[in-house]
This record gives sequence, C-alpha cells and structure tokens, in this order.
Amino acid sequence: MNRMVTLALSAVGIQGAASAEIVDEVRVGVIQHNICITDCKNADKEDGPNIHGEVVFESPEFLSILASPEPYVIASVNTAGNTSFGGIGLQWDLGFADGWSIEPGLGYVIHDGTTSNPFANGTPEAEAFANENVLLGSEDLFRTSLSLTRDLNAQWRIQLHYEHLSHGQILGNGRNQGMDSIGVRVGYRFGD
Repeated sequence: MNRMVTLALSAVGIQGAASAEIVDEVRVGVIQHNICITDCKNADKEDGPNIHGEVVFESPEFLSILASPEPYVIASVNTAGNTSFGGIGLQWDLGFADGWSIEPGLGYVIHDGTTSNPFANGTPEAEAFANENVLLGSEDLFRTSLSLTRDLNAQWRIQLHYEHLSHGQILGNGRNQGMDSIGVRVGYRFGD
C-alpha cells in the first residue's frame, strides 16, 4: 500500500508540475471490475465497479522513435473496497476513420489487492480463500489496455475501454491470475 501511495503522490507531482500546454486530455470513467474476458475461472471474485481517473500528456519528441505514444498517469478506485491501483504508461491514439480511433496501451501499476493465499495449500481455508480472492501474485503489475474512441467534437470524446492487469511471470512469481475490466470513459481534450 505504501508503494501505491508513493506512486500516486508522484503522479500528482507530475500533474502539478505540468502546465496546461503539455496535458493533452483528462478522462473519467466507470469500469466493471474483474469480469470474464480472458480467464473466466478468476472472474467475478471481486465486486464493485472502479472509478477511473486518467491524465494524458502530449507525446514528447524523444518518443517519436516509438510512433509518438502519449504518456499517461492513472488512478482506479474500487467502490466496494476491493483492488484499486495507480500507475503510469504509454498509449497510442491511432485514427482509422473520421472521428474514430483505437488506443492500445502498455503500463505499470501498483495495486492494493491480494497477492497470495495466506493459508497452507490443500486446506479447506486455502480453498475458500482462493474461491473468493483474485491472487495477483505481485504488488507490481503490467497494465495492457485497448480503447475504442469516438470524438464527439473537438474537445469531448467517449471511449469503450478494456484493460488487463497481470505480472506475466516477469514482475512476480507464483500465482498470476490477472484481472480483466471493461467500461466507459469520457475524455476532455485541451487545445485545438
């Protein structure tokens, strides 16, 4: 939890230091938490939607070698007291039709959810705990995301948003149940 607070404070510091000229967009949304997309045996163990808040920055020149992704800072709070997280990452806004784009992203988050089972393997307590908790295996997780975006006008846009959290056996070891979420977000873009 201390690492999540540190990351959140760093994000606030980044946002506070940023002038309105480098902040490209602010987003808010409601995301259905822990649903069945890629690994249904772990879905629906945690309840409650998450409230998402995200600040997207203009792509700095040095990221042009990676097709100019936009850096972001995100916070997601579960309304039922389950897994919340904060993090940073990069996302690419790829237009494919007038007013439409897709936005793949890759990031790093720190969460306050369950990482492992505190009970001995094979015990009834361990089985009951595993049936009610997503065992994420590490406090550090990768965040992959994909959004379908529709521009409503020059400033406002709406997104259908999917995300997956997992350590991928890279940031942690042992359990790696991961978590999928999907929802809707509204964005406000600054500038022209």
